[in-house]
Amino acid sequence: MSQPDELEISRLEERLHVVEQEFERGMLARGFDPTQDENLAFTSSLAKLYEERNDLRTRLAALAGTGHKDRRPG
Repeated sequence: MSQPDELEISRLEERLHVVEQEFERGMLARGFDPTQDENLAFTSSLAKLYEERNDLRTRLAALAGTGHKDRRPG
């Protein structure tokens, strides 16, 4: 993997981590279980985070070539 790809992956992973934390906080603040995200209709702010999270995961998977494996637990 080239240095630019590694830098991009690192940048995307950092952003994904931030988005996942914001999404989880938003879900918990509204009384929802974050693990049930596929079964809920979201407010617009949560919907934006959900879409960004999915986009980041897709981009990471494309850069990794074989699919994104999140290095963080959870």
